[in-house]
Amino acid sequence: MSITQLDKEYVAGTYRRFPVEIVSGKGSVATDSSGKEYIDMGSGIGVTSFGYADDEWISAVTEQLQKVQHTSNLYYTEPCAKLAEILCTRTGMKKVFFSNSGAEANECAIKIARKYASEHKGSDYYNIVTLENSFHGRTLTTLAATGQEVFHKHFTPLTPGFISVPANDISAVRDIVKSHKIAGIMIECIQGEGGVMPLEPEYVKTLSEICEKEDIILITDEVQSGNGRSGKLYSYMNFGITPDVVTTAKGLGGGLPLGATLMSEKVKDVLGFGDHGSTFGGNPVCCSGAISIMSRLDDAFLENVRRKSALIFSELEGKKGILKISGMGLMIGIKTEKPAAEVVGKCIEKGLLCLTAKDKVRLLPALNIPDKLIEKACKIIEESVV
Repeated sequence: MSITQLDKEYVAGTYRRFPVEIVSGKGSVATDSSGKEYIDMGSGIGVTSFGYADDEWISAVTEQLQKVQHTSNLYYTEPCAKLAEILCTRTGMKKVFFSNSGAEANECAIKIARKYASEHKGSDYYNIVTLENSFHGRTLTTLAATGQEVFHKHFTPLTPGFISVPANDISAVRDIVKSHKIAGIMIECIQGEGGVMPLEPEYVKTLSEICEKEDIILITDEVQSGNGRSGKLYSYMNFGITPDVVTTAKGLGGGLPLGATLMSEKVKDVLGFGDHGSTFGGNPVCCSGAISIMSRLDDAFLENVRRKSALIFSELEGKKGILKISGMGLMIGIKTEKPAAEVVGKCIEKGLLCLTAKDKVRLLPALNIPDKLIEKACKIIEESVV
């Protein structure tokens, strides 16, 4: 059987795959089984931060593989400790819990908020407020946190204690805080799966002030928007706030599974021995790859991400068939006259890989994608939207 046939026969049918079998890649160019090349503007849904087969990342991962590929968290490893130091130094956070995915990072954040509230306010303070149109993961608990009913169907009852309110409606937040006992508020400063929509700056600032005043744990979900994706190291840094907990994954590992939950001074000691754990969390190979990613996300590099973002906006804004462009950094949503799925299909035919988010074409290219490939990709999009 072909790879496609094998996949259909033996892999759970949870993905609507495109008719592309990727066999190799370098940088922002992928090659399929027929030898056709594609400009990749999806980067594994924001995972391969420096593209395919990045030399520095390969070197870091390979070097660690030749030492120790895994221990348990009963022992210390250098990559885990050093990555935690980097994350805390770069953000001002104080402690890190490592896991394997964004959903797990968010689960950890929810546990932190609930334990803090239980200890400081009482066990009846367990509710977590999230925003409509949000996406926080696919476990039963992070599905409950996700403010999109379409993801809840068939999986109820979900974990109780989650309330979703409209994004950018600060009065709704104030009302919920008055009427319910709230442990935490979890937001994406840029709603990714919800259509690549940045929140309004004043809303984010006021929400942060409410959390501080009411002693509510503010969690920012940086699973997709973090690790340089927004043009800042983490997207909340564009909004002038300091969360109590930051969650991230995707681009952190550069292609290996790694999630992280960053804790501020306020909550750094909430989790004690036995309160949480992860067999693979902090894996030394994954952490080595992440160190190679984080070490390159300096101010000059992030400025270049913002410049590349401006290039994409300038290439596509106002073009025929394009109604609106939203997003921040290299996390961009394009509202097109034609259905987004149809546009993506045409792009694939022309040698361009991109994504969808709600009714938009979504771009999440490698952070170091060359300008020439950006310009070529934008031309393909222009041709595909009309």
